[in-house]
Amino acid sequence: MPPIFFYFIGTVTGGFSSGLSQPQATPITIIAEPPGFLKDQIDLRLRDNDFAPDWQPSLIVAEGASPPRRVLTIDSGMSDAIANGDQVGIEFDTASSALRREFEIIRVQKSIYTALADVVVAKSVSPDSFSAEDLVTLNSTTRIWTLETSSAGARQTIPTGFQQAVPGILVMFTLLVLLTSGGSMLVLERNQGFLRRLASAPLTRNEVVLGKWCGRMALASLQITAALLVGTFFFRMNWGPDFWMVLIVLAGWAGFCATAVLFLGSVAKTEGQVSGIGVLTANLLAALSGCWWPIEIAPEWMQFVQKLTPTGWTMDALHRLISFQSGPESAVIQELTLVAASLLLGALTVRTFKFQ
Repeated sequence: MPPIFFYFIGTVTGGFSSGLSQPQATPITIIAEPPGFLKDQIDLRLRDNDFAPDWQPSLIVAEGASPPRRVLTIDSGMSDAIANGDQVGIEFDTASSALRREFEIIRVQKSIYTALADVVVAKSVSPDSFSAEDLVTLNSTTRIWTLETSSAGARQTIPTGFQQAVPGILVMFTLLVLLTSGGSMLVLERNQGFLRRLASAPLTRNEVVLGKWCGRMALASLQITAALLVGTFFFRMNWGPDFWMVLIVLAGWAGFCATAVLFLGSVAKTEGQVSGIGVLTANLLAALSGCWWPIEIAPEWMQFVQKLTPTGWTMDALHRLISFQSGPESAVIQELTLVAASLLLGALTVRTFKFQ
């Protein structure tokens, strides 16, 4: 199931794309006849928004060739109509999907409205003789307001698609599988009397719990290893420069899941309770902690809740290491919190563990 979810959620949120911010300009075909002197200004604003315009008088697709993925169609006589104060129709069509489509629409709108603002300002200077020279003068004028932007981390491309889905689904399914299968097995062993036999063996309660924990830890480690391999080789996941710290965080997460499943298996009375509680808990924590989508796009109350959940600690640590590449020290607090929570829950598990 995890690889299926990798593909489904990763495709919905970007697929095999390189992210919303691309290393090269996005090609766009512009159909305008004749474009007139406003062509250069619109071309400038499109390039400012990372487009690579290709101006054509009409849309002609050669036999056997694929049509352009992005087409911006402008009414004929654009420059003369705008100079006379007449409306001009503009239509944008893109074959992109999901988030990329919306992002392209926003960038096109920004380009067109910026060019329109340029026209308004230039015409206000010379309303009776508006021409291309007015726009050239405007472009050379020092701007009063400037905006400086920079990346929030060392990584220069925005992670999306599989770069978000693989870590999130890995965290979710590790918890889901352990809570359901691992917890059900513990209840089954208790109901069938296997644990009573262990109670008669020369083992302490702590040793029994530790042995059960090691078995669940092995299951979690196996699942995480499989997810890492599938995510890396099939979905081209980039784990960042501090992969060793990513492994430490995932090991801490595996340890917490192994402890949580023992606690659930100790307090639950039936296998049905374990399955129901496990599925509900895993999905609820995944939704609230950024496993399905970046937590930054969620409401503020959900971002606050993430800081209180173990899935949130894990995703925050992975997010810092993978998305922002902030260095291994940025995930130390989250890792220590996971370990502390595991020890606390482990002590509670020892007290609640029942042989029958």
